[in-house]
Amino acid sequence: MSSKNSKQSTEPVSAKPDSSAQQQQERGQPQQQKPSKVSPPNHIFVGKKPVMSYAMSAMVQLSQSGEIVLKARGMVISRAVDVAEILTKRLGNNAFEVKDIKIDTERLGEGDDLRNVSTIEIVIGKKS
Repeated sequence: MSSKNSKQSTEPVSAKPDSSAQQQQERGQPQQQKPSKVSPPNHIFVGKKPVMSYAMSAMVQLSQSGEIVLKARGMVISRAVDVAEILTKRLGNNAFEVKDIKIDTERLGEGDDLRNVSTIEIVIGKKS
């Protein structure tokens, strides 16, 4: 073998673009994902958790901002209404009221799976 063929490059090897995320995952650190949509801190998206967990979260937000927006769609609309009723009737000592309610329909899915889903937004704030 000649010395010309066995030369090694002393230039640093460039890292892969996702290597930092891979290193964080290997060290047990959570990966930071970029959210596609950033929602305001006073918006609460109601899902399948227990009603009281949303109610308590809403109380914390109401004490900080003075107004919240409960958002839900589909089968959990009734849960959002329950949260609004708990906030206005039971937890808030009559300090909060429903300011506005908006209902709408979203089209979800693609192609043959295209369907309409009902949505609701309930704005709750301090009584004036």
